[in-house]
Amino acid sequence: MTTTPEFEQNLRRIEARSAAFRSALTAPTAGGSDGAPLDVPLDAKVPSCPEWTLRDLAVHLGMVHRFWAATVAAGPADAPLPEEDFLAPEGLDADALAIWSRSSTDELLSALRTAGPGGECWTWWGASDTAQTAGAVGRHQVAEALVHTYDAQLAVGRPEPLPAEEAVDAIDEFLHVGCGATGPWPHEPAIVALRAAEGQGWLLELAPEGSRAQSLPDDATTGTAPGPPGPRSRR
Repeated sequence: MTTTPEFEQNLRRIEARSAAFRSALTAPTAGGSDGAPLDVPLDAKVPSCPEWTLRDLAVHLGMVHRFWAATVAAGPADAPLPEEDFLAPEGLDADALAIWSRSSTDELLSALRTAGPGGECWTWWGASDTAQTAGAVGRHQVAEALVHTYDAQLAVGRPEPLPAEEAVDAIDEFLHVGCGATGPWPHEPAIVALRAAEGQGWLLELAPEGSRAQSLPDDATTGTAPGPPGPRSRR
């Protein structure tokens, strides 16, 4: 059964994945006819985000880190902060962009540590069953950095396997947060069973009241799934 990572563990994962992102941003890649390293241009296309360049990806992740740093620091709120307040300076080369990215990550980690896991703040997943806290933001930012680091590695031709524990937790987090915040299911009610290659399984209930995820017990991960989740409580 999925075990939610501890707060400090998530902060370490954010730092590690963000460092791997910057490595992809600045490291040369082999591509010449003689095998010599070539600098990857910031206008290189990102295969998994076809409308974005590597620069766009770096700016996006840095903006996300700065946005959530300010959001966590601001505490509870009814509306998000303006995203235009967190744009990257224009015209930065790869090294300067990596420095700005590092500063963005530092701001995020500092804000999360100052708030602590129970610190309340605005989030976009208020309609889900997930808490609107710095702890939930930290867990979500692991998934953000995890996915975009892989995007950057694809862009430079050096994709690396995702850390398995982080990838499985990102699925669990998405099912509870992403699916849980989408609102009512407009079609026939359904239950979807999912299973990761690593063995973890989930049930996703899709109903008029919304979506709810349930981790499968350990004794069901390699056998038959249990019945539907019990009655839903009012949100």
